[in-house]
Amino acid sequence: MNEMLGPLVLLMILVGHAGLHLAIYNRLNATGLTRQRIKQIEKFFLATMIVIPPIVFWWYPNVIVDLLEGRVPSSRVPGVLIGYAGLCLATWVFLGIPWLLWRPIFGLEWVDSPRNITRFRVNEEVDVPLARSTKCKWESRIPFNQLFDLSVEHIRLPVVGLPKQLDGYRIAHLSDIHLTGDIQPEYMEFVIRQANQWDPHLFAMTGDVIDKQPCIDWLFDLFTKAKAPDGCYFVLGNHDTRVRDPGQTRRELNRAGWTDLGNRVTRRELGGIHVDLIGNEHPWFPRPEVPARSDDTFRFLLSHSPDQLSWARKHDVNLMLAGHTHGGQGRLPLIGPLMSPSFHGSRFASGDFYKSPVTLHVSRGLGGVHLLRLCCPPELSLIELRLPVSEL
Repeated sequence: MNEMLGPLVLLMILVGHAGLHLAIYNRLNATGLTRQRIKQIEKFFLATMIVIPPIVFWWYPNVIVDLLEGRVPSSRVPGVLIGYAGLCLATWVFLGIPWLLWRPIFGLEWVDSPRNITRFRVNEEVDVPLARSTKCKWESRIPFNQLFDLSVEHIRLPVVGLPKQLDGYRIAHLSDIHLTGDIQPEYMEFVIRQANQWDPHLFAMTGDVIDKQPCIDWLFDLFTKAKAPDGCYFVLGNHDTRVRDPGQTRRELNRAGWTDLGNRVTRRELGGIHVDLIGNEHPWFPRPEVPARSDDTFRFLLSHSPDQLSWARKHDVNLMLAGHTHGGQGRLPLIGPLMSPSFHGSRFASGDFYKSPVTLHVSRGLGGVHLLRLCCPPELSLIELRLPVSEL
């Protein structure tokens, strides 16, 4: 065997082993399983990811030495080990190639949406220290952590099929608030204040509003401050199931002036025309029953997860807003995110996409239970709908 081939094969097996476990993690967190069951399965696969390589190295040292020295293994290799090594190598083809193709640098299915970005160090903009818990105080000091570095992004989003009456329509998109009690509510007050200053026509919130029961008491005071002439609309997400009664969250947001779109289709007048507003919280709550499209009414979907894109295409949705993926929580230069709780992996971790007939915007979100963000600042999306150049 070539002296370089053996070590290269061994390295590819190890990378494939890690990639396989990463793919399992991403897709596991896209399911509607309970948090407890997901954590149990996560712990199992975390253990197998860590212990399998040293066990193999310890149990079959001669095989490893032969490979490292570029020789065909002289010891008998068990079939189960050959099979697993083959599976790890296969991940390079069946997972690695698609993962590479969908890197942000290549821009496949991405929408060219110009952005003006303003960054705020929110902890320097408000009058109180934002870190409320000991955990947050420590983690917010980690070098390069962008936890409080709010990115206010004015996005001019071309939408295929946009009615001319909605050209220039402004939507303030909030997602993944994650009220855990670790961060002072003044953080979200600042976010909503920035959105209000932009004078949006409509507020849209795409789930994961709350994680801890005591924070329900914050909802009315926080979200009653959001103002838009065409209303404020929301759906819930998987983390909203962590409180005793998600219906209490819905009631408090309703009391604050927000309209619950969860499992609903409602026709409203926006910009002088009728628009179907749809809410999809699947797989954590039921999907709505959407009638077949009988006219050219513009369809606007709020979905917690971008995984509902196929469902949106099936139901002729024109514009879809989503969150859930947090932009991967951390991103590598050029490569982008690795972790993303989606059946698509990190393909739709954040950004603007088009798959006919749906234009999809995925926010990086505003908060999280993990208080660490690397090259992935929280995002307030201020979306200005625009007619595509081809439709002007």
